[in-house]
Amino acid sequence: MALQQLDDQQVREWSRGQKDRWWFENVYRGDMPQLTIRSALTGFILGAVLAATALYIGAKTGITIGVGLTSVILSFAIYRMLNGVGMARDFTILENNATQSVATAAGYMTGPLVSSLPAYMLVTGHIIPWWQMMVWMSVVAVIGVLLAFPLKRRFINEEQLPFPEGRACGVVIDALYTGAAAAGMFKARLLALVAIVTGLYQAIISDGLMKLVQFKVLRMDQWAGMKAPWVFSERLDQYWYGANMYVPRILGTDIRQLGLRLTLDLAMLGIGGLMGIAVATSCMLGSFINFVILAPIMIQHGDIVARVGANGTTVPISRPEIVNQWSLWWGITMMVVGSLVGLLARPEIITSAFRNLKKGASAATGTDVLRDIELPLWMSFIGVPIMSVLGAWITHEWFNVPWILAFACLPLIFVLTVICVNSMALTSWTPTGALSKITQFSMGAIDRANPASNLLPAAMTSEICANAANLLSDIKPGYMLGAKPRQQAVGHVIGVLAGAIACVPLFFLLFLPPDANGGRHVSSIVSEAFAFPGAIQWKGVAELISKGLSALPWTAIVSMIVAAVCAIAIELARIFTKGRFPLSAVAIGLGVVLPPEATFGMWVGALIFWIMGRRHKDPASRGHRYWVEGMEPICAGLISGSALVGISNAIVNVLIE
Repeated sequence: MALQQLDDQQVREWSRGQKDRWWFENVYRGDMPQLTIRSALTGFILGAVLAATALYIGAKTGITIGVGLTSVILSFAIYRMLNGVGMARDFTILENNATQSVATAAGYMTGPLVSSLPAYMLVTGHIIPWWQMMVWMSVVAVIGVLLAFPLKRRFINEEQLPFPEGRACGVVIDALYTGAAAAGMFKARLLALVAIVTGLYQAIISDGLMKLVQFKVLRMDQWAGMKAPWVFSERLDQYWYGANMYVPRILGTDIRQLGLRLTLDLAMLGIGGLMGIAVATSCMLGSFINFVILAPIMIQHGDIVARVGANGTTVPISRPEIVNQWSLWWGITMMVVGSLVGLLARPEIITSAFRNLKKGASAATGTDVLRDIELPLWMSFIGVPIMSVLGAWITHEWFNVPWILAFACLPLIFVLTVICVNSMALTSWTPTGALSKITQFSMGAIDRANPASNLLPAAMTSEICANAANLLSDIKPGYMLGAKPRQQAVGHVIGVLAGAIACVPLFFLLFLPPDANGGRHVSSIVSEAFAFPGAIQWKGVAELISKGLSALPWTAIVSMIVAAVCAIAIELARIFTKGRFPLSAVAIGLGVVLPPEATFGMWVGALIFWIMGRRHKDPASRGHRYWVEGMEPICAGLISGSALVGISNAIVNVLIE
């Protein structure tokens, strides 16, 4: 059944009251179950699992992966199979939509855990207690929810804006339940098969799991006399170097110190497939320029050196040292300038946002037919001030942000949220990076001495904007399918709790494990396995604001100027060519702070899917079905299989120790 929608003339000429009545009479499915106990529980569980994978991947790459379509396909397949064996009724179309709302909200909760909060801990040296993290994340997320619903009536009900990503999700859900069930089951099976194969590979490269199997289960340490478990190394070049073979050098520097390793990480192949060849190539270009060209020159010049650590030991030159001592500055310049130019070059996003709001809510005429199914506006009018004061108090009391700054950032946050929501509505792009930097620089201009004064207000900006924009993107498919908005709001809050409960303990387990004495140290957050590029960027901006340019070597300042000019040129080229220019300044900057081996893996994954997509253009061919239609399930399988087994390995290591 084709999804019903108003035509352009009706959107232009009808009042909001007329549009609401038309939707209520023609689209709304008031008698169909949606946020049931089973849909909420399914969304809670799927959201927790998918949020854990998002945390794992975000810590590795700084890239936030969407979980909406994955949750749609999985929940559809699960209940279709249970229905087939007589164990449960099939999901209704609106139950599936409610499940994806819960799961997607959970996935969004990983954002601050891979960016602002670890940056705060790295800058201050203070580990935030787990319960404070959960409360702060939940409060700012709820502020985003409460801000979203007044905007929903304007951007969705009145303006009927597209929200492309949300619309695509609605189309997929509708297709699954009105004729594409076989295609949905095929994608679910493909995702599961790839995840299982990937998980098996991940298991044989996992030290904890191999130790568990070989020593605790098979007892090979006793009957075979093994001192250490056999583990296949995902760093394939280790076997070359282990045989005492030739070690390449660039300007006298061992390429291993530069992070130039050959690693088979299947999750990176999946990430590359999702990001596409253009973005992956931009990341690869940034990595090549930094680690193959600039870093060896700066080591030879003496601006990157082995340094003495806090305990008096020498910290040798390595990839993290290269990034922290020098490369970080031009990398974050590319990302910040690129994202700001991308935002400012789209003035229609800003102007149309406030033009739409200026029309006011008076466009509705007659009785509000949706008063019993929309989230009541009084909840936003009362809830936003209360939750904002609570958020400001928490930010002051727990993170030492001065009262005046904790409150001063709130009006700016509300304005930036409107811009972010409008951007999501038009392009499915949420410019949270650029918007948060506006807050960060604004607060930093007032108080340069305390990095927390710019970090936490900017973190609030990022999370409130993201939650409001992403909630409306989730509500769009519900609006298309006839769901009750009030129940989607409740589902989003359930997802917020699911994400916080799943991800915060996992954050401590993976990135802040206790030492032999039970203590935790911020130095364990960033490692070779988890580069935390998002947190490194936030930390770099905070330190730049507090210390100023005078603390940097002159070569770093020159690199920042060149990077800023290049970022402006690249983004203008993208604008003038209407997106056909293949490079992205933000992605080039990301390639600087990512490990080169991860960047190469993502580029290989993107290249594979790009080549296979060009080879299998015929929609009727089997190759097209697998490599084009099945691209997202394959990538999701690669990511989830690697992440879930990687998380299991970390848990096993903690338990064994």
